[in-house]
Amino acid sequence: MEALKGVRILDMTHVQAGPTCSQLLAWMGADVIKFENPQGDATRGQLRDIPNADSLYFTMLNCNKRSITVNMKSPDGKAVFVDLLKKCDIVMENFGPGVLDRFGFTWEKIHEINPRIVMGSIKGFGSSGPYADFKAYENVAQAMGGAMSTTGVPDGPPFVTGAQIGDSGTGLHLAIGLLAALHQVSRTGQGQYVEVAMMDGVMNLCRVKFRDHQRLTRGDMPEYSVPTYKGMGDVPRAGNDSGGGQLGNAIHCKPHGANDWLYVVVQEAVWSALAKRIGPDIGMPELATDPRFAAIGERRKNQQLMWTLINKFAENYTKREFMALLNPLDVPCGPIMSTEDLANDEHIRGREMWVELDHPQRGKWWNVGMPIKLSASPARIERSPLLGEHTEEILKEVLDYDDAKVAALKTAGAFSTPPKKAA
Repeated sequence: MEALKGVRILDMTHVQAGPTCSQLLAWMGADVIKFENPQGDATRGQLRDIPNADSLYFTMLNCNKRSITVNMKSPDGKAVFVDLLKKCDIVMENFGPGVLDRFGFTWEKIHEINPRIVMGSIKGFGSSGPYADFKAYENVAQAMGGAMSTTGVPDGPPFVTGAQIGDSGTGLHLAIGLLAALHQVSRTGQGQYVEVAMMDGVMNLCRVKFRDHQRLTRGDMPEYSVPTYKGMGDVPRAGNDSGGGQLGNAIHCKPHGANDWLYVVVQEAVWSALAKRIGPDIGMPELATDPRFAAIGERRKNQQLMWTLINKFAENYTKREFMALLNPLDVPCGPIMSTEDLANDEHIRGREMWVELDHPQRGKWWNVGMPIKLSASPARIERSPLLGEHTEEILKEVLDYDDAKVAALKTAGAFSTPPKKAA
């Protein structure tokens, strides 16, 4: 049995943050009804690689869902929306501030229609505070949540991370909140409003940087490769430093291409074995007992030289060969995996994290798999829906509308954009 079987979600979200959340819940068995306006989610047409087909931007975020198109600007469309609210456990939205309110559906109104329903909202900065009306996108959230100021090389500009921590990260936070609220409904019979702001979600993912922010009020941070001092205020950018108690960095390997790197963590417990292995090859047979590196405190002081020596050793090995040498020494390490590496990786394929699907418009394509593995209810990943593909199915199966009512609603324009009047 699927973990969320029997849970029905009315998903009004679009683009990335909300669909990330609802796709995850769909993979766990929830019946996710993607509620779209007649034009559809904007990402259906964004960054298209195949003409007249749903884009990968859309298909990779909307698997396992059913699509219904409803014209919320028509009274009949609003009536369908109300009927769906009565049949759903969760309703989700990530519109701009006040959009759903202007349609006449505040949280209070939705709660009145269905007291058990849980409403999930994603906002850029939340519904309160001086930033509430600001617009947010992925990189804006990273900028304002603390991620960019701490990402990049010390003397360079701030960088965004390739991981979508603003959008997808916020979607994951919302999924946790919705499941918690759903559990409370089972005990109290009352739904609640669940809000996640993108800025808040990014800040939560930067927790270790706020740890370091407070450490700087009491002293320096010796594990950083850049200078730090008590009272300096801002946590600095420190390139590929590990940011933890152990020293870590990316080591360039042959043939020295863009992704020919191995990330290596030099723990206290492994230094001796590591030094004994690389020392003779770089002309330093006594490296393990060299006073500049023998104790972790000294290695921190001299870490730039330590990384130079490790890099010198790595010049003769590919990232995979270097990893093979370090694994028997229990040195934590991992190759910098490119998208091409991951798409063809045996481990990834074995864990079903790169899954091939078939789509009626675009044919074969690949999606990232389900990262949460449930032993008794493994995810079954299915393609994303075509626009409005399940409109009649949902009206009849979920709302018990008969053919005559469906036909009448179609004629009234409940599911389509009304034709433009001639000038």
